[in-house]
Amino acid sequence: MTYEDALQDRVDAMAHACTRCGKCVEACPVTDAGGVTAAPRDVIAGVLDLVRKGTDESQGNESARRWASSCALSGECIKACPEGINPRFLLSMARVAMARQEVELPARRRQGVADFRKLSQDVSVLSRMQLTSDMLERLGQRTDTNRRLGNTEGPEQPDFVFYTGCNVLKTPHIALLALDIMDALGVTYRVMGGPSHCCSIVHFRTGDLQTSGNFAENTLGKLASAKNGQVLAWCASCHVQFTEVNLPAHERMTGSRPFEMVPFMRYLRSRLDDLRALMRKSVDMRIALHRHPGVPGVMEAGEDILRAIPGIEIVDLHQPAVGLMSNYLRSVPEYKRKLQLDELNAARDAGVDALVAVYHPDHRDLCAHERDYPFRILNLLEVVGESMGLAQEDRFKRLKKLQDVELILDETRDLLSAHHVDEDTARQSIRAMLDEQPLPLTGARAGGAGRGAQTAPNDR
Repeated sequence: MTYEDALQDRVDAMAHACTRCGKCVEACPVTDAGGVTAAPRDVIAGVLDLVRKGTDESQGNESARRWASSCALSGECIKACPEGINPRFLLSMARVAMARQEVELPARRRQGVADFRKLSQDVSVLSRMQLTSDMLERLGQRTDTNRRLGNTEGPEQPDFVFYTGCNVLKTPHIALLALDIMDALGVTYRVMGGPSHCCSIVHFRTGDLQTSGNFAENTLGKLASAKNGQVLAWCASCHVQFTEVNLPAHERMTGSRPFEMVPFMRYLRSRLDDLRALMRKSVDMRIALHRHPGVPGVMEAGEDILRAIPGIEIVDLHQPAVGLMSNYLRSVPEYKRKLQLDELNAARDAGVDALVAVYHPDHRDLCAHERDYPFRILNLLEVVGESMGLAQEDRFKRLKKLQDVELILDETRDLLSAHHVDEDTARQSIRAMLDEQPLPLTGARAGGAGRGAQTAPNDR
């Protein structure tokens, strides 16, 4: 059985079990924003046509395509299904079917390669703008130094593999704080992540399932080295790709699962008693938690951890929690901007000291707004770290607040030179960083109007 066969086998089993009740469609928070207008029963029937036949012949065909395209992976559909089916997986396979209808395989494969190279370049450049070789090596990233000395990723048989994913390396202070906290807890781990340990989602999105399967199997083999059979995952996107796509496919292909993947925040919650003993310093702040519910239990774990920190008061802003992470709202950009603006204004009106996010894409989207609002924008691990006496500088936020390509290049030239990154390549990735501003900034330098910056935000 191939990877593609295994995925289709799961699709067929779910399609057989589905009663087409439409409760998954009714529960979805983005149907209105996505322009889904057909009756819920017709919409799910259209999705099933797509994933089984590659065509959508039901009355809900256009709405089925719109629903699949606008899916933000909130996960409400999974909770709503009375049959225990995973509609989120069916929607991901519907998007694969749509890609395969619209573009021939050679073009899809070329697009996957181009997208992967762009991801790799931006992750490499933005991390090297902020980190020394020693810090990169600590995060499991190869540099000129560890090519000579041999890549040291951790103990031979660690308690856990800590899987960063790729894009958190753009905001590396978050990943470094996770390692600092594990060190304080006395946990042994091996760090894996970055493009050399790809979760396969880039090629999966293009509908190139053969390449996606090859990437997935390669990374699964690398991750299966922890003595307790658990991989701690930082990235919600990688978590969904592994737990809902790659691991089930591998199990169908081989009859076994090489490991279980646990969200890092849920792991920290399981060690809360130990964390309490380490979080001794009072952090006197009124904070609001920026929420995305796509991975069950992560936001609840984050809130429990924050409540255990002396001095923290959590303020409920009564805002919707939508999507897996903020970047998964890119298909409904106006709705995304409204959600972010409403939350920022609610945080201002509530007089909070900080708006605190869990995931790295949320930090990338929001952090520069700290310049325009009277509160800090932090990652949850920064708050935990402050109480534990741990700190890592958020260089990403400092750079993004500059909103100027040439100023950022000036600030980072020494590190870029040390890592042999040429300036034209660096400019491309800096522009991409500044373009990633879904809700435009306000004030004199809004929209990145400085030297060499792009003036129109691009919601990717």
